[in-house]
Amino acid sequence: MQQSYYTSKKRLLTLLVAAIFLLLVIFLRLGYIQVIWGKDLQAKASEQWQRDLPIKAYRGDITDTNGNLLVTTKTGYSVYARPKSVLDADNCAKVLSEILEKNYQSIYEKLTKKGVSEVTLKRQVSQSVAEQIREHNLAGIYLASEGIRSYVYGDFLSQVLGFVSSDGVGQTGLEAYYDKYLQGLDGELLTETDLVGSELQDGAMTYIPAVNGLTVTLTIDAVIQSVVENVLELAMYQQKPQAARCIVLDVTTGEILAMASKPSVDLNNLPRDDLDYLMKYSKNTLLTDVYEPGSTFKVLTAAACLEEYKNGNPKAFSAEHIFGNSSGIRIIDGSKISCWTKHANGKHSNQNLSDALNNSCNPIFTDIALSLGKETMYGYLNKFGYGSVTGIDFSGEQAGILVPKSAVTNGDLARIGFGQTIAVTALQLCMATAAAVNGGLLMQPYLVKEISDSETGKTVKSFYPTVVDRAVSQETSKQIATMLQRVVEEGGGKNAKIEGYQVGGKTGTAQKFVDGALAQGKYVSSFIGFFPASSPKYLALMIVDEPEGQSYGSIVAAPYAALVFREIINYKNIEPLE
Repeated sequence: MQQSYYTSKKRLLTLLVAAIFLLLVIFLRLGYIQVIWGKDLQAKASEQWQRDLPIKAYRGDITDTNGNLLVTTKTGYSVYARPKSVLDADNCAKVLSEILEKNYQSIYEKLTKKGVSEVTLKRQVSQSVAEQIREHNLAGIYLASEGIRSYVYGDFLSQVLGFVSSDGVGQTGLEAYYDKYLQGLDGELLTETDLVGSELQDGAMTYIPAVNGLTVTLTIDAVIQSVVENVLELAMYQQKPQAARCIVLDVTTGEILAMASKPSVDLNNLPRDDLDYLMKYSKNTLLTDVYEPGSTFKVLTAAACLEEYKNGNPKAFSAEHIFGNSSGIRIIDGSKISCWTKHANGKHSNQNLSDALNNSCNPIFTDIALSLGKETMYGYLNKFGYGSVTGIDFSGEQAGILVPKSAVTNGDLARIGFGQTIAVTALQLCMATAAAVNGGLLMQPYLVKEISDSETGKTVKSFYPTVVDRAVSQETSKQIATMLQRVVEEGGGKNAKIEGYQVGGKTGTAQKFVDGALAQGKYVSSFIGFFPASSPKYLALMIVDEPEGQSYGSIVAAPYAALVFREIINYKNIEPLE
């Protein structure tokens, strides 16, 4: 009996311990579900008992450097339907097909679609269309506010601004590059439903507001940009080229003040049904396409020569050195290099470096490049940013084309000296020339100076001038600026001269390559200039691609750069020199 009592007691104790352990496991499991799975399960329950209507965030504005609005978002609406809440699909389809100008059958099929909570009937409808829909008070039909991207001036700055998709996502240009700042965060409107998904008459509604995108402020000055676009239109009309392009920048900071190409596209009326046309004329060719710069590149060769002489290189030439051989012809590796003029009657004879720039004499720059050698010349190509991207805040920039140093022949090096056998982007040429005249600093170009919260005014991110490298000394830079001022005063850049103002610059005329070969009669004519030459601030590159008739940059590009400079002088109220 005693043994049986203790045995039963032991069994009861074992059962009690087992029960307690089982309850502990259950409680731990419940705790785990509540703590670890709680949010997920709550969300699943919410999905079963609630339906959400998205509230699209408004995309942030884009302004110029002075706060002038360039891109904004206007109020539009998306039209949604909840099929389970639609009471009269036939009537709804008739009304909506007329208001939305859409096919009755396609709308009816969406209104009667099984197994879906919501369907989109049309996006980005105007406020007047939304009002018409509201007047009919259609059960199961809803309107959600969303933004419609609006470009204030249509085709203004179009290749820089870029555009968005139909879903409001940046696809090209700054719209794409700064998309994460412009996007904003969507909100939603939650409504309670029954088991089959129909909206409850007295159900609760929860509103989660959207957070609009940030404001992006550019370095672009809308006034200067407008001047550039008008001048390019004039060049297109008068020269009848394939394209005309221009960049204006501040040489002291690297800020891009204007950037445009013609032809362009209207961002409010994009030809989305013709993708070839859209991509051709919406592309920012000033930093995506490369070309032979021609004589505008001689600025680098001259700067390298002066800097090497200053540093004691015995193979370099001084500013006063007189270059012999006045024939105007050099034979390099069996290939003839000629000057643009025949040097008749001693023309271009007994030239120093300033004369060579003034006369744009190819053989002199051939002599300099060959004397310095490929190691030294390639060192300066790197210092001036050729062969690598500039680092501008824009997608798709190209690095240009350099013959690999190991493969460079004397003939290649000779031609590089005067801007052939090298391909650059327009932006690279601008930054390199700016470095040659701004005191010797290669700057990183940039298009955005600030990102801010439009509601609070708080600055989220700021951008500042960035020095990439020292290309040459201040002394050499000052010499180059003075020489280039003479080019405008006396030489090939005379059509860019502005009385009372110190303008410096260099013209260029380069034959185009088509399918890997020189194209007869096709030229890129250009002029790169700056002012004031004694303390450079503004730089402009004007490119006229395949002009009809005359092709010299001095004739078809320099006058348009002068027009841009004159308007900047008027806009900034810059007084002439005494």
